[in-house]
Formats: sequence, structure tokens, C-alpha cells
Amino acid sequence: MGSVQRTRIKICGLTDPDMAQFAARSGADAIGLVHYAPSPRHVGLDMAAVIARALPPFVSRVALFVDAAPEVVREFIRAAQPDLLQFHGDESAAYCQQFDRPYIKAVRMQSGVDLLQYAADHAQAKGLLLDAWVDGVAGGSGVVFDWARIPSGLPLPLILSGGLDAVNVGEAIRRVRPWAVDVSSGVERQRGVKDAAKIVQFITGVNDAQG
Repeated sequence: MGSVQRTRIKICGLTDPDMAQFAARSGADAIGLVHYAPSPRHVGLDMAAVIARALPPFVSRVALFVDAAPEVVREFIRAAQPDLLQFHGDESAAYCQQFDRPYIKAVRMQSGVDLLQYAADHAQAKGLLLDAWVDGVAGGSGVVFDWARIPSGLPLPLILSGGLDAVNVGEAIRRVRPWAVDVSSGVERQRGVKDAAKIVQFITGVNDAQG
């Protein structure tokens, strides 16, 4: 008996509890909290804890870091109790595993990156998140990379990111068949400010692609 995989949805870069609640109630499976000071979507420990407490059950809280000092990660874990850690820099597998929490590893799709080797190096990760490479920008750039560069047979669940929005997410799902899609700038009305209508449109686009 065959089954159809449902593509999960992560809305990243939420900065206030009301919008995080709205995204969750609109159908998001996961909410991303960015703890990286240069980002316009950065949230501090106190606000991260408020957002985490505001989420309903069965919605994952994902904490995003970029080459953070280990104690910074531990402070965030104590404050917000995330379900999953997301490492978006050049962190090694040993670094990622030291926190005894499930994690996903982001890969910025620069020229020459070997995803199969990346997956082997991070064999303990729950998944690989593929994002566009933009020099000097750690994520949330709104740029799409060439999906044809994704090899078949990746041994880890694939989370597709990079320039997704309500217009292109359907095509992305049909072509890549990812485990999940991740969106940030594609559901914003300005950098760092989410738009409720765009969140609904994005989630509708994901669901329509699977109908």
C-alpha cells in the first residue's frame, strides 16, 4: 500500500509571539528562532522564551545559530527549551553533537559543495537544510539556488530553503520532493517583519502542491 509524503513547513525568523502563534495555527509545523545578532530577525533570550511558551503543542521550536560560542547555545537552550537546533555556519559535527539535542545542519550551496560527503560528515544530524550561497550573508537572503545541483540518494532528510515563496514553492516541492520547506524572507513585508497574508499564501502553496 503506497503512501504520500506530506511536506513539512518551517517558518523561520519569527520575532514576536502573536505572529508565531498565527503561523502555527495556520499550519506551520515548526517555528524558527534566530539567535544571531547580525540578523534582522535576531531574538534575545527573553523574547525567545516568550515565543516558545506561546506555541501550541506539536509545533517544533527550532533555534538557529551561526558559529556561536558553545555557552551561547547552552544559554539559549536553558531559556527557550528548543526542540531542535539548527546550525547555519561552519560548525563541525563534533561541535553540533556536544549539546545532546537533535540538530539539523544548514549547507550553503556554494560552488563545489559535496552534499553526499556533507551528509556523511553529519551522519548524526536529523536532516540537511539547503540554502543559497550569498557571500557575507548567513541566510534569509531570498535567493534561489539551482535545485538540479541536489544529488539523488541523500541519506538524510532534505529541508529545502533559499528564496522560497508562495509563487515558487509548489514547483520546488514537485521537483525536489523535500521532507520539508523552510521560508523566511519569502513571507515578509520588509526585512525581519513577517506578513500574515504571505504566511497563509505560502502554506496554501505547499498544501496545493501535494493535493
